Amino acid sequence: MPIKDVFLPLFGEPRAPTLAAIEKCIAVAADLGARITGLALEEDAFVRPKVVLPDDPESAELGHVGKAGELQQLLNAFTNAASRVGIRAQSRSGRVPAEQIASTLAEHARFSDLALIPVRPHDSRTENLIETFLFQSGRPLLLCPEEHAATLRPEFENVMIAWDHSARAARAVGDALPILQAATVVHVVTVADDQDEAIAQSGDSLVHHLREHGIYASFETVKGDGSSIGKVLGSWAQSHAVDAIVMGGYHHSRLNETVWGGVTKTVIGQPPCWVMMSH
Repeated sequence: MPIKDVFLPLFGEPRAPTLAAIEKCIAVAADLGARITGLALEEDAFVRPKVVLPDDPESAELGHVGKAGELQQLLNAFTNAASRVGIRAQSRSGRVPAEQIASTLAEHARFSDLALIPVRPHDSRTENLIETFLFQSGRPLLLCPEEHAATLRPEFENVMIAWDHSARAARAVGDALPILQAATVVHVVTVADDQDEAIAQSGDSLVHHLREHGIYASFETVKGDGSSIGKVLGSWAQSHAVDAIVMGGYHHSRLNETVWGGVTKTVIGQPPCWVMMSH
């Protein structure tokens, strides 16, 4: 099924990298020929500044106005970027309690084919949003690393599938078929120190499955050499000029990954390029 309807949550401070990521996400939507919906949610409470006099409602109001101004800057960036590329777009805003922002955005993402999420590196708020989307939206995510936004290509010609034979990886491949079919080069990569027969058979089986969809992929294993799988995948992607990585999210339980770390936590903390992720 082609990707025709995408969702972009608008959140965070209107920093230059964030605004650049919004523009690049809209460029991807335009390349896909999709409609894009932007949603900005404001905390439904007054946010006091760090220094405020007791019983000073005007200071509290200023803090609220400042947040509203930041929200409007994100909406303006979305509208202006959509207008420049001539894409079908709609934007909305609203107010919900702070603890409900992530879940409300995830609920709205259910009415799209794909959610695009700008990622600020090692930012707990962004990581919480991504985790909520993975477990509550039922849709694949496309992560846009803000720190690389200026150099990211909106076309995915060189794509890597991070394959670990899991159900989540298989789901990610299925969700990414439209992107994989449009790519020029597709790599299936498994991180393993020893390539046994089962690993080779799994990778070859995926390659043959993709061929039925007109996708001619290669398969190879990469040694971890003691490094985390997430870092190995990131290094491989960068050294091979990969435009996007396709991978499953949370192979282990979310609690285990939170305590012990894991591939998902590494990648969402600092994506090396575009990352399409499904759970």
